[in-house]
Amino acid sequence: MNSASSFFETLISVEQLARLQAGGQPLMVFDCSFDLAQPQAGREQYLQAHIPGAVFADLEQNLSAKHGAPGAHGTVLSSSQAASGGRHPLPSREHFAAWLSSTGFDNGMQAVVYDRNGANYCARLWWMLQWAGHAHVAVLDGGLQAWQAAGQPLAQGEESTHFASNFELGQPLQQLVSAAQVLEDLGRPAQTVIDARAPARYRGEVEPLDPVAGHIPGALNRPFSENIALDGRFKPAALLRAEFEQLLAERAPASVVHQCGSGVSALPNLLAMRIAGLPATRLFAGSWSEWCSDPKRPVERG
Repeated sequence: MNSASSFFETLISVEQLARLQAGGQPLMVFDCSFDLAQPQAGREQYLQAHIPGAVFADLEQNLSAKHGAPGAHGTVLSSSQAASGGRHPLPSREHFAAWLSSTGFDNGMQAVVYDRNGANYCARLWWMLQWAGHAHVAVLDGGLQAWQAAGQPLAQGEESTHFASNFELGQPLQQLVSAAQVLEDLGRPAQTVIDARAPARYRGEVEPLDPVAGHIPGALNRPFSENIALDGRFKPAALLRAEFEQLLAERAPASVVHQCGSGVSALPNLLAMRIAGLPATRLFAGSWSEWCSDPKRPVERG
């Protein structure tokens, strides 16, 4: 929480969210549940149970600019309207702002994002809102499971239609880097790549999603799930800080560029570093799926 206001910018607890709902503060909650193996499963889960008033945010339909997929208003986004490459390219900031406006979200609202997946997918929307210049966005710590465990109410089915708003883009509060920038800075102290994929994928022993196995040369490995404690919530800030400092050794935290397979599961790492109070870091949104698409780019295994 920002100490100067009642807005939240990293994590929000179930109790804090319930108080915001009861207090009438301008607020919008987004359910980002998703399943890569079954893309429709997230919406089905949302329809079965969600936090009352929550808007569904689909990774592929709303938070990506997948070529040939419906965009913010059912239009088809071309590759020229994407802000990154990879399997889940970012939409342009303008297309993202149009989708936010279509949900009724405006600049004066607190955004709260959650999922059922260990913050894997909701962290994408947390980052995107900050990239759009909106600081007041927080991840519900523990996700829908924590909300249910606390005995909070659930809703089913579609929510009533929201009136469209006019969300205005601000100065980006998060930094995006391209494949060309990552390649240019390989091996330089100014860049430390952290790969959030599972160890076997990082080492190149298996690759279930992309045509080439391995990792960006010199990248460090920290699976995104390592940020979450056994209770489903993020680990304490001090512990997160100690773990990242151990991983980085003598490398500067500000040099970090986060990546994963397609720019999604890298973001719990980026959020965790923010929770830990470490300097701002950057995202390579195209991640491994974009990197390995060009055979000229080097690949490391092991």
